[in-house]
Amino acid sequence: MDYNPTASVGSHMSAGTADIIGNDSSADYGLMRFSGIEDALKTLRPDQSVQCMHPHQLTAAARAFVEHFPGHALYAVKANPSPYVLQRLYAAGINHFDVASLNEIKLVRGLFPMAHLAFMHPIKSRSAIRSAYFDYGVRDFVIDTFEELHKILEETKVAADLTIIVRINMPKGSAACPLVGKFGCQPDVAATLLQDAAKVAHKVGVSFHVGSQTIDPSSYAFAIQKAGEIVKQSGVDLDVLDVGGGFPIPNLGMDVPPLTAFFDVIREEIAKLDLPPTCEIWAEPGRALSGTSTTLLVKVELRKGDALYINDGSYGNMFEVACMKWRNRTQLIRPTRRGRKAPSRALAPFRFFGPTCDSVDYMPGPFMLPEDVCEGDWIALSGMGSYMAASQSNFNGFHSDLQVEIADEPDASVTKRRTRSTANLTLVKA
Repeated sequence: MDYNPTASVGSHMSAGTADIIGNDSSADYGLMRFSGIEDALKTLRPDQSVQCMHPHQLTAAARAFVEHFPGHALYAVKANPSPYVLQRLYAAGINHFDVASLNEIKLVRGLFPMAHLAFMHPIKSRSAIRSAYFDYGVRDFVIDTFEELHKILEETKVAADLTIIVRINMPKGSAACPLVGKFGCQPDVAATLLQDAAKVAHKVGVSFHVGSQTIDPSSYAFAIQKAGEIVKQSGVDLDVLDVGGGFPIPNLGMDVPPLTAFFDVIREEIAKLDLPPTCEIWAEPGRALSGTSTTLLVKVELRKGDALYINDGSYGNMFEVACMKWRNRTQLIRPTRRGRKAPSRALAPFRFFGPTCDSVDYMPGPFMLPEDVCEGDWIALSGMGSYMAASQSNFNGFHSDLQVEIADEPDASVTKRRTRSTANLTLVKA
Protein backbone atom coordinates (compact mmCIF):
# COMPACT_ATOMS: atom_id res chain seq x y z
CA MET A 1 0.00 0.00 0.00
CA ASP A 2 1.35 3.44 -0.86
CA TYR A 3 1.28 6.14 1.79
CA ASN A 4 -1.52 8.57 0.96
CA PRO A 5 -1.61 11.66 3.22
CA THR A 6 -4.92 12.77 1.69
CA ALA A 7 -6.81 9.66 2.85
CA SER A 8 -10.15 10.33 4.52
CA VAL A 9 -9.85 10.64 8.29
CA GLY A 10 -13.54 10.23 8.94
CA SER A 11 -13.65 6.70 7.53
CA HIS A 12 -11.43 5.51 10.37
CA MET A 13 -13.56 6.87 13.20
CA SER A 14 -16.02 4.85 15.24
CA ALA A 15 -19.71 5.37 14.63
CA GLY A 16 -21.62 7.15 17.38
CA THR A 17 -23.98 5.20 19.59
CA ALA A 18 -25.90 7.64 21.74
CA ASP A 19 -25.64 11.09 23.25
CA ILE A 20 -27.34 11.03 26.60
CA ILE A 21 -27.26 14.74 27.43
CA GLY A 22 -27.86 16.45 24.13
CA ASN A 23 -26.25 17.51 20.88
CA ASP A 24 -22.55 17.37 21.77
CA SER A 25 -19.52 16.34 19.79
CA SER A 26 -19.26 13.19 21.94
CA ALA A 27 -21.29 11.40 19.28
CA ASP A 28 -18.33 11.86 16.96
CA TYR A 29 -16.25 9.72 19.30
CA GLY A 30 -18.69 6.84 19.50
CA LEU A 31 -19.41 7.07 23.24
CA MET A 32 -22.58 7.56 25.26
CA ARG A 33 -22.27 10.77 27.24
CA PHE A 34 -23.48 11.35 30.80
CA SER A 35 -23.46 14.32 33.14
CA GLY A 36 -21.73 12.32 35.90
CA ILE A 37 -20.57 8.88 36.97
CA GLU A 38 -23.63 8.17 39.06
CA ASP A 39 -25.91 9.09 36.15
CA ALA A 40 -24.11 6.55 33.97
CA LEU A 41 -24.68 3.80 36.56
CA LYS A 42 -28.31 4.74 37.03
CA THR A 43 -29.03 4.69 33.29
CA LEU A 44 -26.97 1.69 32.21
CA ARG A 45 -27.32 -0.53 35.29
CA PRO A 46 -24.31 -2.48 34.00
CA ASP A 47 -23.12 -5.88 35.13
CA GLN A 48 -19.58 -5.39 33.82
CA SER A 49 -16.93 -2.83 34.70
CA VAL A 50 -17.19 0.60 33.07
CA GLN A 51 -14.46 2.89 31.76
CA CYS A 52 -15.53 6.48 32.42
CA MET A 53 -13.69 8.86 30.09
CA HIS A 54 -13.08 12.46 31.19
CA PRO A 55 -12.42 14.63 28.11
CA HIS A 56 -11.49 17.62 30.25
CA GLN A 57 -8.49 15.74 31.62
CA LEU A 58 -7.22 14.79 28.17
CA THR A 59 -7.43 18.40 27.05
CA ALA A 60 -5.75 19.72 30.21
CA ALA A 61 -2.90 17.20 30.00
CA ALA A 62 -2.30 17.97 26.33
CA ARG A 63 -2.29 21.71 26.93
CA ALA A 64 0.23 21.31 29.76
CA PHE A 65 2.75 19.81 27.35
CA VAL A 66 1.88 22.01 24.37
CA GLU A 67 2.17 25.21 26.39
CA HIS A 68 4.97 24.42 28.85
CA PHE A 69 7.23 21.62 27.61
CA PRO A 70 10.29 23.10 25.82
CA GLY A 71 9.86 21.07 22.64
CA HIS A 72 7.61 18.48 20.98
CA ALA A 73 5.57 15.97 23.00
CA LEU A 74 5.21 12.63 21.18
CA TYR A 75 2.29 10.74 22.71
CA ALA A 76 3.34 7.15 23.48
CA VAL A 77 0.47 5.35 21.79
CA LYS A 78 1.04 2.10 23.70
CA ALA A 79 -0.23 3.76 26.90
CA ASN A 80 -3.76 4.01 25.51
CA PRO A 81 -4.39 3.49 21.78
CA SER A 82 -8.13 4.20 22.00
CA PRO A 83 -9.25 6.31 19.01
CA TYR A 84 -11.24 8.39 21.50
CA VAL A 85 -8.06 9.26 23.41
CA LEU A 86 -6.02 9.84 20.27
CA GLN A 87 -8.64 12.13 18.74
CA ARG A 88 -9.05 14.18 21.91
CA LEU A 89 -5.28 14.63 22.30
CA TYR A 90 -4.88 15.57 18.65
CA ALA A 91 -7.66 18.13 18.90
CA ALA A 92 -5.85 19.65 21.91
CA GLY A 93 -2.58 20.06 20.00
CA ILE A 94 -0.71 16.74 20.25
CA ASN A 95 0.24 15.95 16.65
CA HIS A 96 3.49 14.02 17.24
CA PHE A 97 3.30 10.33 18.17
CA ASP A 98 5.67 7.71 19.53
CA VAL A 99 4.67 4.49 17.79
CA ALA A 100 6.18 1.10 18.69
CA SER A 101 4.65 -1.29 16.16
CA LEU A 102 3.35 -1.39 12.63
CA ASN A 103 -0.22 -1.69 13.89
CA GLU A 104 0.18 1.49 15.94
CA ILE A 105 1.55 3.20 12.84
CA LYS A 106 -1.48 2.08 10.81
CA LEU A 107 -3.87 3.25 13.54
CA VAL A 108 -2.43 6.74 13.94
CA ARG A 109 -1.77 7.32 10.26
CA GLY A 110 -5.35 6.29 9.49
CA LEU A 111 -6.71 8.84 11.93
CA PHE A 112 -4.25 11.65 11.27
CA PRO A 113 -2.66 11.49 7.80
CA MET A 114 -0.36 14.45 8.42
CA ALA A 115 0.80 13.56 11.97
CA HIS A 116 4.48 13.13 12.74
CA LEU A 117 5.26 9.49 13.62
CA ALA A 118 8.51 8.25 15.16
CA PHE A 119 9.17 4.49 15.32
CA MET A 120 10.62 4.39 18.84
CA HIS A 121 10.92 0.64 19.45
CA PRO A 122 14.65 -0.24 19.39
CA ILE A 123 14.00 -3.72 17.96
CA LYS A 124 11.89 -3.88 14.80
CA SER A 125 11.19 -6.59 12.27
CA ARG A 126 12.50 -6.02 8.78
CA SER A 127 8.99 -6.05 7.33
CA ALA A 128 7.85 -3.43 9.88
CA ILE A 129 10.78 -1.15 9.00
CA ARG A 130 10.12 -1.53 5.29
CA SER A 131 6.37 -0.91 5.53
CA ALA A 132 6.76 1.98 7.98
CA TYR A 133 9.09 3.78 5.59
CA PHE A 134 7.58 3.02 2.20
CA ASP A 135 3.87 2.63 3.03
CA TYR A 136 3.34 5.07 5.91
CA GLY A 137 5.94 7.79 5.49
CA VAL A 138 7.84 7.17 8.74
CA ARG A 139 11.33 8.66 8.65
CA ASP A 140 12.40 8.60 12.33
CA PHE A 141 13.76 5.36 13.80
CA VAL A 142 15.42 4.57 17.13
CA ILE A 143 18.26 2.08 17.56
CA ASP A 144 20.48 0.75 20.35
CA THR A 145 22.69 -1.64 18.33
CA PHE A 146 24.79 -1.57 15.17
CA GLU A 147 22.74 -4.50 13.88
CA GLU A 148 19.52 -2.46 14.02
CA LEU A 149 21.18 0.40 12.16
CA HIS A 150 22.18 -1.99 9.41
CA LYS A 151 18.63 -3.42 9.22
CA ILE A 152 17.14 0.04 8.79
CA LEU A 153 19.63 1.00 6.10
CA GLU A 154 19.07 -2.23 4.19
CA GLU A 155 15.26 -2.17 4.38
CA THR A 156 14.97 1.51 3.41
CA LYS A 157 17.54 1.07 0.62
CA VAL A 158 19.92 3.49 2.39
CA ALA A 159 17.32 6.28 2.24
CA ALA A 160 18.69 9.81 2.26
CA ASP A 161 16.02 11.27 4.55
CA LEU A 162 16.36 9.11 7.69
CA THR A 163 16.52 10.38 11.25
CA ILE A 164 18.39 7.85 13.40
CA ILE A 165 18.07 8.22 17.17
CA VAL A 166 20.41 6.32 19.50
CA ARG A 167 18.82 5.18 22.75
CA ILE A 168 21.13 5.10 25.76
CA ASN A 169 20.67 3.03 28.89
CA MET A 170 19.96 4.79 32.17
CA PRO A 171 20.33 3.39 35.70
CA LYS A 172 17.33 3.07 37.98
CA GLY A 173 16.36 6.41 39.43
CA SER A 174 13.17 7.46 41.19
CA ALA A 175 10.85 5.58 38.83
CA ALA A 176 8.21 3.23 40.19
CA CYS A 177 8.80 1.10 37.09
CA PRO A 178 12.47 1.23 36.03
CA LEU A 179 13.25 0.41 32.41
CA VAL A 180 16.76 -0.91 32.93
CA GLY A 181 18.12 -3.87 31.02
CA LYS A 182 15.86 -4.45 28.03
CA PHE A 183 16.70 -1.42 25.88
CA GLY A 184 19.48 1.14 25.60
CA CYS A 185 23.20 0.92 24.94
CA GLN A 186 26.13 1.82 27.16
CA PRO A 187 27.82 5.24 26.77
CA ASP A 188 30.87 4.08 24.81
CA VAL A 189 28.69 2.13 22.37
CA ALA A 190 26.29 5.07 22.07
CA ALA A 191 29.07 7.48 21.08
CA THR A 192 30.28 5.16 18.33
CA LEU A 193 26.73 4.48 17.14
CA LEU A 194 26.14 8.23 16.88
CA GLN A 195 29.25 8.62 14.77
CA ASP A 196 28.23 5.79 12.44
CA ALA A 197 24.65 7.07 12.18
CA ALA A 198 25.86 10.59 11.35
CA LYS A 199 27.71 9.21 8.32
CA VAL A 200 24.57 7.76 6.72
CA ALA A 201 21.52 9.54 8.16
CA HIS A 202 20.02 12.91 7.30
CA LYS A 203 19.59 13.67 11.03
CA VAL A 204 20.77 12.03 14.26
CA GLY A 205 19.57 12.11 17.84
CA VAL A 206 19.90 10.69 21.32
CA SER A 207 17.09 9.35 23.49
CA PHE A 208 16.70 7.83 26.94
CA HIS A 209 13.94 6.80 29.34
CA VAL A 210 14.25 7.41 33.08
CA GLY A 211 11.48 4.90 33.90
CA SER A 212 7.72 5.03 34.28
CA GLN A 213 6.06 7.12 37.03
CA THR A 214 9.27 8.97 37.92
CA ILE A 215 8.66 11.11 40.99
CA ASP A 216 11.94 13.07 41.24
CA PRO A 217 12.65 15.73 38.59
CA SER A 218 16.39 15.36 39.23
CA SER A 219 16.26 12.01 37.43
CA TYR A 220 15.93 13.99 34.20
CA ALA A 221 18.80 16.28 35.16
CA PHE A 222 21.11 13.30 35.64
CA ALA A 223 20.00 11.69 32.36
CA ILE A 224 20.44 14.90 30.35
CA GLN A 225 23.91 15.37 31.79
CA LYS A 226 24.88 11.82 30.78
CA ALA A 227 23.43 12.31 27.30
CA GLY A 228 25.43 15.53 26.96
CA GLU A 229 28.64 13.71 27.85
CA ILE A 230 27.98 11.08 25.17
CA VAL A 231 27.23 13.69 22.52
CA LYS A 232 30.40 15.57 23.42
CA GLN A 233 32.44 12.36 23.24
CA SER A 234 31.00 11.54 19.81
CA GLY A 235 31.74 14.95 18.34
CA VAL A 236 28.44 14.83 16.46
CA ASP A 237 26.15 17.83 16.00
CA LEU A 238 22.84 16.67 17.44
CA ASP A 239 19.53 17.20 15.63
CA VAL A 240 17.24 15.64 18.28
CA LEU A 241 17.47 15.22 22.04
CA ASP A 242 14.63 13.01 23.27
CA VAL A 243 14.13 13.00 27.06
CA GLY A 244 11.67 10.09 26.86
CA GLY A 245 8.67 9.51 29.07
CA GLY A 246 8.19 8.71 32.74
CA PHE A 247 6.30 11.87 33.74
CA PRO A 248 4.06 10.91 36.69
CA ILE A 249 0.38 11.33 37.49
CA PRO A 250 -1.30 11.68 40.91
CA ASN A 251 -3.73 9.33 42.65
CA LEU A 252 -1.64 6.14 42.41
CA GLY A 253 -0.65 6.11 46.08
CA MET A 254 2.38 8.41 45.93
CA ASP A 255 3.06 12.12 46.11
CA VAL A 256 4.21 13.62 42.81
CA PRO A 257 5.44 17.12 41.94
CA PRO A 258 3.62 19.15 39.29
CA LEU A 259 4.65 18.65 35.67
CA THR A 260 6.10 22.15 35.56
CA ALA A 261 8.76 21.07 38.07
CA PHE A 262 9.98 18.46 35.58
CA PHE A 263 9.79 20.88 32.65
CA ASP A 264 11.82 23.48 34.56
CA VAL A 265 14.60 20.98 35.33
CA ILE A 266 14.67 19.76 31.71
CA ARG A 267 14.84 23.31 30.39
CA GLU A 268 17.62 24.29 32.80
CA GLU A 269 19.78 21.23 32.06
CA ILE A 270 19.41 21.49 28.30
CA ALA A 271 20.52 25.12 28.47
CA LYS A 272 23.83 23.91 29.93
CA LEU A 273 24.56 21.76 26.89
CA ASP A 274 26.34 23.04 23.81
CA LEU A 275 23.59 21.96 21.41
CA PRO A 276 23.05 23.46 17.96
CA PRO A 277 20.25 26.04 17.95
CA THR A 278 18.37 23.85 15.46
CA CYS A 279 18.37 20.81 17.77
CA GLU A 280 14.80 19.68 18.52
CA ILE A 281 13.79 18.61 22.02
CA TRP A 282 11.37 15.70 22.24
CA ALA A 283 9.54 13.89 25.02
CA GLU A 284 7.48 10.69 24.91
CA PRO A 285 4.73 11.10 27.54
CA GLY A 286 2.22 8.27 27.75
CA ARG A 287 0.76 8.05 31.23
CA ALA A 288 1.13 11.82 31.72
CA LEU A 289 -1.20 12.48 28.78
CA SER A 290 -3.80 9.74 29.16
CA GLY A 291 -3.43 8.42 32.72
CA THR A 292 -5.85 10.77 34.46
CA SER A 293 -8.43 10.56 31.70
CA THR A 294 -10.27 7.48 32.97
CA THR A 295 -12.08 6.37 36.08
CA LEU A 296 -12.74 2.63 36.22
CA LEU A 297 -15.98 1.49 37.86
CA VAL A 298 -15.93 -2.02 39.32
CA LYS A 299 -18.65 -3.89 41.19
CA VAL A 300 -18.24 -5.80 44.44
CA GLU A 301 -19.55 -9.34 43.94
CA LEU A 302 -18.58 -10.71 47.37
CA ARG A 303 -16.71 -9.72 50.52
CA LYS A 304 -14.54 -12.01 52.64
CA GLY A 305 -13.12 -10.02 55.53
CA ASP A 306 -10.78 -7.44 54.01
CA ALA A 307 -10.89 -9.13 50.59
CA LEU A 308 -13.30 -7.80 47.97
CA TYR A 309 -14.11 -9.94 44.93
CA ILE A 310 -14.80 -7.59 42.04
CA ASN A 311 -15.87 -7.90 38.40
CA ASP A 312 -12.58 -6.77 36.86
CA GLY A 313 -8.99 -7.66 37.58
CA SER A 314 -5.42 -8.24 36.49
CA TYR A 315 -6.41 -10.11 33.32
CA GLY A 316 -8.77 -7.28 32.45
CA ASN A 317 -8.49 -3.55 32.96
CA MET A 318 -6.42 -3.79 36.15
CA PHE A 319 -3.20 -5.40 34.91
CA GLU A 320 -1.03 -2.50 36.07
CA VAL A 321 -2.83 -2.17 39.39
CA ALA A 322 -1.80 -5.76 40.09
CA CYS A 323 1.74 -5.89 38.71
CA MET A 324 2.76 -2.40 39.87
CA LYS A 325 0.82 -2.66 43.14
CA TRP A 326 -0.73 0.76 42.61
CA ARG A 327 -2.90 2.10 45.42
CA ASN A 328 -5.33 4.10 43.32
CA ARG A 329 -7.56 6.66 44.97
CA THR A 330 -11.01 5.17 45.38
CA GLN A 331 -14.61 6.25 45.91
CA LEU A 332 -17.51 4.06 46.96
CA ILE A 333 -20.81 4.31 45.08
CA ARG A 334 -23.73 2.55 46.74
CA PRO A 335 -27.04 2.02 44.96
CA THR A 336 -29.89 3.00 47.27
CA ARG A 337 -32.16 0.06 47.98
CA ARG A 338 -34.85 -0.62 50.54
CA GLY A 339 -33.22 -1.26 53.90
CA ARG A 340 -29.70 -0.23 52.87
CA LYS A 341 -28.13 2.61 54.78
CA ALA A 342 -25.52 5.10 53.61
CA PRO A 343 -21.91 3.90 53.73
CA SER A 344 -19.95 4.30 56.95
CA ARG A 345 -17.76 7.35 57.37
CA ALA A 346 -15.02 5.19 58.89
CA LEU A 347 -12.50 3.86 56.40
CA ALA A 348 -10.60 0.59 56.34
CA PRO A 349 -7.96 -0.99 54.04
CA PHE A 350 -9.09 -3.60 51.52
CA ARG A 351 -7.51 -5.83 48.87
CA PHE A 352 -9.09 -6.97 45.63
CA PHE A 353 -9.48 -10.26 43.82
CA GLY A 354 -10.51 -10.25 40.17
CA PRO A 355 -13.29 -12.36 38.59
CA THR A 356 -11.18 -15.14 37.04
CA CYS A 357 -10.50 -18.47 38.72
CA ASP A 358 -6.75 -17.74 38.74
CA SER A 359 -5.36 -16.86 42.17
CA VAL A 360 -2.78 -14.45 40.69
CA ASP A 361 -5.73 -12.26 39.73
CA TYR A 362 -5.01 -10.19 42.82
CA MET A 363 -4.50 -6.51 43.63
CA PRO A 364 -3.00 -6.02 47.11
CA GLY A 365 -3.62 -2.29 47.51
CA PRO A 366 -4.41 -1.46 50.23
CA PHE A 367 -7.43 0.47 48.99
CA MET A 368 -9.13 2.69 51.53
CA LEU A 369 -12.93 2.31 51.52
CA PRO A 370 -15.83 2.60 53.97
CA GLU A 371 -15.49 -0.22 56.49
CA ASP A 372 -18.97 -1.57 55.70
CA VAL A 373 -18.41 -2.02 51.94
CA CYS A 374 -20.46 -4.98 50.75
CA GLU A 375 -21.77 -6.93 47.77
CA GLY A 376 -23.54 -4.71 45.24
CA ASP A 377 -21.43 -1.60 45.94
CA TRP A 378 -19.48 0.02 43.12
CA ILE A 379 -15.92 1.29 43.47
CA ALA A 380 -14.49 4.10 41.33
CA LEU A 381 -10.72 3.95 40.81
CA SER A 382 -8.94 7.11 39.61
CA GLY A 383 -5.90 7.30 37.36
CA MET A 384 -6.87 4.36 35.13
CA GLY A 385 -6.35 5.92 31.71
CA SER A 386 -3.05 4.23 30.79
CA TYR A 387 -2.00 0.60 30.36
CA MET A 388 -5.54 -0.45 31.30
CA ALA A 389 -7.77 -1.37 28.37
CA ALA A 390 -4.62 -1.59 26.23
CA SER A 391 -3.39 -4.66 28.12
CA GLN A 392 -6.60 -6.53 28.93
CA SER A 393 -7.35 -10.04 27.70
CA ASN A 394 -10.38 -12.31 27.38
CA PHE A 395 -9.01 -14.86 29.82
CA ASN A 396 -11.61 -17.10 31.45
CA GLY A 397 -14.32 -15.38 29.40
CA PHE A 398 -14.17 -12.12 31.38
CA HIS A 399 -13.83 -8.96 29.32
CA SER A 400 -15.34 -5.49 29.40
CA ASP A 401 -14.73 -2.69 26.94
CA LEU A 402 -17.75 -0.61 27.97
CA GLN A 403 -16.76 3.04 27.73
CA VAL A 404 -18.78 6.16 28.44
CA GLU A 405 -17.94 9.85 28.41
CA ILE A 406 -18.46 11.90 31.57
CA ALA A 407 -19.26 15.56 30.98
CA ASP A 408 -18.22 16.89 34.39
CA GLU A 409 -14.69 17.24 35.70
CA PRO A 410 -13.12 13.99 36.96
CA ASP A 411 -14.44 13.06 40.40
CA ALA A 412 -16.64 16.17 40.51
CA SER A 413 -19.69 13.97 41.05
CA VAL A 414 -18.08 11.82 43.74
CA THR A 415 -16.07 14.25 45.83
CA LYS A 416 -18.50 14.57 48.71
CA ARG A 417 -20.68 12.18 50.65
CA ARG A 418 -24.28 12.72 49.61
CA THR A 419 -27.48 11.00 48.51
CA ARG A 420 -28.98 12.04 45.21
CA SER A 421 -32.62 11.16 44.74
CA THR A 422 -32.35 11.69 40.96
CA ALA A 423 -29.56 9.14 40.65
CA ASN A 424 -30.85 6.87 43.44
CA LEU A 425 -27.23 6.40 44.59
CA THR A 426 -25.18 7.16 47.66
CA LEU A 427 -21.58 8.19 47.08
CA VAL A 428 -18.65 8.53 49.43
CA LYS A 429 -15.08 9.60 48.87
CA ALA A 430 -12.43 7.38 50.42
